[in-house]
Amino acid sequence: MSDTVLTLDNIHVRFPLNRNWRGHPRAWAHALNGVDLTVRRGETLGVVGESGCGKTTLAQVLLSLQQPTQGQLRWSQKNGRPNVQIVFQDPQSSLDPRLPVWKIITEPSYVKGQSAEAAMRAHAARLAEQVGLAPQSLKRYPHEFSGGQRQRIAIARALASSPDVIVLDEPTSALDISVQAQIINLLFSLQRDHQLTYILISHNVSVIRHMSNRIAVMYLGQIVELGETATVLAQRRHPYTRMLLDAVPVLGTPLPDTDVAAIPELPGNRVLPQGCFFLDRCAYRKQGCEQRQSLTSVPSGTSAHYVRCHRFDHDEFDGK
Repeated sequence: MSDTVLTLDNIHVRFPLNRNWRGHPRAWAHALNGVDLTVRRGETLGVVGESGCGKTTLAQVLLSLQQPTQGQLRWSQKNGRPNVQIVFQDPQSSLDPRLPVWKIITEPSYVKGQSAEAAMRAHAARLAEQVGLAPQSLKRYPHEFSGGQRQRIAIARALASSPDVIVLDEPTSALDISVQAQIINLLFSLQRDHQLTYILISHNVSVIRHMSNRIAVMYLGQIVELGETATVLAQRRHPYTRMLLDAVPVLGTPLPDTDVAAIPELPGNRVLPQGCFFLDRCAYRKQGCEQRQSLTSVPSGTSAHYVRCHRFDHDEFDGK
């Protein structure tokens, strides 16, 4: 998995707010603020962070639905951008209720110019078998399927154009626990069979832990920690990563109300901090933390591990 699929170099995205009478923005929402990232072929890269941290905007940039305000996204393909598809969080709202399932699954193929109905139906049947759906059910409509089946339809649609990269945007959060496990196992088998690269966006640390090879922790439009999944979860070199993981409930262990109340809310992104973005929420801040932090490599055995914190880039913070 050393082959790089894409590289994000200093990606910024901002959105205009409160335009004046001339149409000029009075303010900006800064969604991404200098994202540097590489994605390896065949891996699952998990992206975690609380709501408002920039995960969705990052997915839009990867899908070319949003152009960066600054920075560059470079794909490894000689011919430019590879085939990128997405599986959305809610299969109910992401499937056209007016179309039979075979047409929904083959929409990407239709967009690419394939229109012969017999070939499209045969293609849909092959994809349905790959995701565990009965081919004879493809003439039905989305409302006639369960939530787990609708997500299988969405996955089949993502596979229709033979993608290189699939963005998984909370693909299991709208499903029951037992169904979540089935969908995760399906995604694993499809990745193995088709040599897919996944970018998994999720709030669910358990799903990230189970599926991801590497984790990128996002905060206020920046990646604050990046590394192999086991390394990041065990060492937690950035204070935000530690706060985020400590807030995850553990079965059988009550979470004290005082700990929950002590966590400040995510600050707004209209006016960015001049120094460390996490300074006002950090329980470990000291002199020097008011300076702007860069994503730097820290010693973590044999795996690459990067942290955006000058105090925890060495062994003085063990993350435990």
